[in-house]
Amino acid sequence: MIELSDAQVLYSFSADMVSALVVASGETVCIRTQDCFGNQLQESDDSIDKLDWSRVNPATGPLFIEGAQPGDVLKVSIERIEIDDRATMCTGEAEGVLGDLFHDGLASIAKPIVNGNLIWGNGIDIPCNPMIGVIGVAPAGNISITCGTPGSHGGNMDTTKIAQGSTLYLPVAQPGALFGCGDLHACMGDGEIGVSGAEVSGYVTARLDVLKDRTLANPALIDAESFFTIASASTLDEACDRAVHDMMGILEERLSGITREDLVMLMSLCGNVHVCQIVDPQKTARFAMPLHILSAYGFTW
Repeated sequence: MIELSDAQVLYSFSADMVSALVVASGETVCIRTQDCFGNQLQESDDSIDKLDWSRVNPATGPLFIEGAQPGDVLKVSIERIEIDDRATMCTGEAEGVLGDLFHDGLASIAKPIVNGNLIWGNGIDIPCNPMIGVIGVAPAGNISITCGTPGSHGGNMDTTKIAQGSTLYLPVAQPGALFGCGDLHACMGDGEIGVSGAEVSGYVTARLDVLKDRTLANPALIDAESFFTIASASTLDEACDRAVHDMMGILEERLSGITREDLVMLMSLCGNVHVCQIVDPQKTARFAMPLHILSAYGFTW
């Protein structure tokens, strides 16, 4: 297994990124990540006023995956997420859904993580469910997309299902894919309504495979129970609509023995629209279909 330190991070995904590491398809890499604050808040009494905001939401990388070409799919099998023992959060004026309630800037707190729980206080221990907030590849064209913004390339999707044991699929738009990840959360609720989860540094161990036999417009994900399509757009309505249409397109292509009308009704009966996050410049939603339902029609992915 190859190891990659956080000595080189990226703050935007683009085609002109300089590779931190070149790996073959099928390689497993252990990636050290910084928290979303770039590890700038190290002590419990550190003020968020000291932050250099140009260094937030770093992703470690990028990794150049040999053989990856535009039109391919990068399969990211998340084998392990290991988090450090301290998490930081912030909220405040103009940040998140409730930012209108504050008029005195931002506030931050740091909390310890002990035996797999975030120690909140007042007798409340919150079970950790580590996830990856920022994960993606270089977008198409000559554009640069900040790590804080999600899109068809992935990015800051803040999707709680991107966790240990899940497999993420990303559409490749540039040679080598140029993959990066960071912004781990020890725990976070769907929506991330206060603008941050329990932000933490740590390690992501993932196997990276280039797939030549399928295509994607937006990211997709599989875990033990469901197949998900993930989409980001300027409004949550648009993101939901896109995720549902993506699912429909994939299932029409890959299921056998079902009419379009029956498929739509089956998706309405068994599928679920979930909010991923509603606080970034683009909103992110996912649509989930149970694997046990899809397997009855011979679904593979």
